[in-house]
Amino acid sequence: MNMRLDWWLPLRDVLLKINSVGICGTDIHFWLEGKVGDFVVKKPIVLGHEASGTVMKVSCGVSHLKAGDKVSIEPGVPRENDDFVRIGRYNLSPTSFTSGFPPDDGAMCRFYVHKANYCYKLPECVTLEEGALVEPLCVALHACHRGRVKVGQKVFICGAGPIGLMTLLACKAIGVTLTVVCDLCQDRLEKAKCLGATIVLKVDKCTCPMELAQKVKSSLCAMPDVCIDCTGADTCIQAGVYAVKPGGIVVLVGLQCNTSNVPVLHATVREVDIRGSFKYTNTWPTAIALIASKKVDVKPLITHRFPLEQAPEAFECAKKGSGIKILINCEAQQQQQCPSLCPQLCPPQQQCPPQQNQCQTKQCPQHSFF
Repeated sequence: MNMRLDWWLPLRDVLLKINSVGICGTDIHFWLEGKVGDFVVKKPIVLGHEASGTVMKVSCGVSHLKAGDKVSIEPGVPRENDDFVRIGRYNLSPTSFTSGFPPDDGAMCRFYVHKANYCYKLPECVTLEEGALVEPLCVALHACHRGRVKVGQKVFICGAGPIGLMTLLACKAIGVTLTVVCDLCQDRLEKAKCLGATIVLKVDKCTCPMELAQKVKSSLCAMPDVCIDCTGADTCIQAGVYAVKPGGIVVLVGLQCNTSNVPVLHATVREVDIRGSFKYTNTWPTAIALIASKKVDVKPLITHRFPLEQAPEAFECAKKGSGIKILINCEAQQQQQCPSLCPQLCPPQQQCPPQQNQCQTKQCPQHSFF
């Protein structure tokens, strides 16, 4: 590909060659439904907000990055210095730019321009694939921060999709002693168990919230301190309110439903705090440090890899609920690495057979995008 690098870049911007982009649940909702909450697709848009790449060129005013640096991209960038930005909660700024959220284009492309201050250099020991997974880890870290998760606590996590599993990893890194994870899909619960969940609970769409809460309390022999809901499902939100101890916290991360039948009286008389968690603020350095120090290993979550040319197939794979984290490699003519699902089939230093880029994981029709 012939690429002109003599573009004029805006002040404090960088030109990036994108390497890896993860498919998120919000990408699927934008693709299928054209909206997520108040974010509505009104014109053609480039998706992709879980991204990493290599710096190709820097503009004036950029001193912390240079050509050749590997970076992870924080997709949310404030456009103005409003009240939210000044108090450090720039994720709430109503005018902020968010890569891949309408009306702003994302990074699922070969080359991409982004604000340098929101590109974080990766240590040599962190791969570009891991760099793309910094974003979902930051979602989990922010949710834990909103839930005031502390060492020694007991946490109930609803959903074993990518964000639910990232939340599990974040809780383990913080020092949570007991974790309960529930999901509709047994395969994902088995993955949660492999990643260190203390207890996993299989639920179905007819599960009663109070019964689920009782199962959580019985399995822990106590009430959890915090519930982090990564599904947005009404049943899970209600179960979280019923399950947590008096004075506990329920954190809402999933973006599935617009309204919920929250047991308000139950929350009121027990002083249960219900908190929203949206995106992240100032989490990138912590997330990168956790990955670099091996306190958090995000690699087991990567189950499929597709080249950019096969993006439609990648989205179909994600829609089916196959695998967990699906990555799109945006670099042209780069040899595909072997999917982590088949290490026994693909000896090291050999190219993975082409068909193993396809969606081969057992389909889980009932699953959480988050």
